[in-house]
Amino acid sequence: MDVLPYLIVGAGITGLSLALRLEEEGKEFLLLEARAEAGGNIRSRTEDGFTYDLGPNTLLVRDPLVADQLQRLALDGIAANPLARRRFVLNRHKRLVALGPAALLGGKLLSPGARLRLLGEPFHARAAAEESVATFVRRRLGPEVLDWMVDPFVSGVFAGDPERLSVAASLPRLAQMEQEYGSLLLAGLRRKRPAMRSRLLSFAGGMQDLPRAAAAKLGDRLRCNEPVTAIIPVDRSWRVESRTGTLLAKRLFLCLPTDAIIRILPSTAQPLRDHLAEIEYPSVATLALGFPRTQVEHPLDGFGVLIPRRLGIPTLGALFSSTLFPRRAPDGQVLLTVFLGGAQEAIPQEEALLFRQALDDLSSILGIQGEPSFQRAQFWPRAIPQYNLGHSQRINAIDRLLRDWPGLSLLGNWRGGVALGDCIRRGWEAGQTAG
Repeated sequence: MDVLPYLIVGAGITGLSLALRLEEEGKEFLLLEARAEAGGNIRSRTEDGFTYDLGPNTLLVRDPLVADQLQRLALDGIAANPLARRRFVLNRHKRLVALGPAALLGGKLLSPGARLRLLGEPFHARAAAEESVATFVRRRLGPEVLDWMVDPFVSGVFAGDPERLSVAASLPRLAQMEQEYGSLLLAGLRRKRPAMRSRLLSFAGGMQDLPRAAAAKLGDRLRCNEPVTAIIPVDRSWRVESRTGTLLAKRLFLCLPTDAIIRILPSTAQPLRDHLAEIEYPSVATLALGFPRTQVEHPLDGFGVLIPRRLGIPTLGALFSSTLFPRRAPDGQVLLTVFLGGAQEAIPQEEALLFRQALDDLSSILGIQGEPSFQRAQFWPRAIPQYNLGHSQRINAIDRLLRDWPGLSLLGNWRGGVALGDCIRRGWEAGQTAG
């Protein structure tokens, strides 16, 4: 049996980016995907005039490497509406407040004592040990900033619990700013501008246009409906058992969620399995809700709304999707993308209950009257990996154990950042150093 130089398992955005790098270098490889189409949790649909995303909704392009990859794919991104810079949060009176300097200084979000507390931020000592996001923010910015600004952000981006998330692993820029400048406020004043201006993008058919374009470029080097059932080390190579047979590969990349990696690792790799199993994934539900414009009182003039956990409202937040990008809803209609669940909220799996919860929570916030004209739901039992306290040590332990398994690499959004841009960079760099 011939030995492939490179075999990739998992055609999420990390595996696709890795494959595109190998393709550019003229390497011989195969990419196997268990599902019928590439993209992992990046899924988009168009129905009844609504275009909606079931997973990630936007791509933040602030890395030249990501911009270059879009150019290679000849993929025209759609820039977000400038209104996307306005992001709302619910305050203690359950009123919408636009985040920004006015929210900090004007008293609609923070008390006078909390605003005064911010002035002392430069005088707090640097952390001497790993901290949770909550501990870090309380120490530097105060408890109200945590409750009304950072907690809803963490819930919205990571579906996480700030008391458990590691600030160094999940928000490394914040930790770095403190270590370099001793103050977040001073860092904001002194840091150099980034090399490129960031852009928030989607695509005409939703975010899934990105993996579809990558899959088209890879052609028959991508095999879908090809689940892998086991991997076995054999004579400095890897035997990979799949639905259609057996392959041998010199280098094997598993670009998969941790539970999928655990299922196919050799039984002798139990220590590796144990560390991977420590990485948690909370469940999240994504709802697409369409309404006649006349049924929603709020102008929806922003990115969306985040809801602090302090208020006891189950819904995490909502994106104003038809405001963000054009042609997301038919004329005279609006589209909201609503999120429930996460590390701090248990949610039902029945669609009817999810729709009712979201409508109950958002009706008073956005002034919604009546029932939606369109609704779809996606339940993700394992949504976003949590970079909880000790995450960096777990990743280091995994990398040490991999030294005993030459030719095997493990990749995914459970390491190096959960954002799409982070995954694209990580896959590309892994292909660049494949050797």
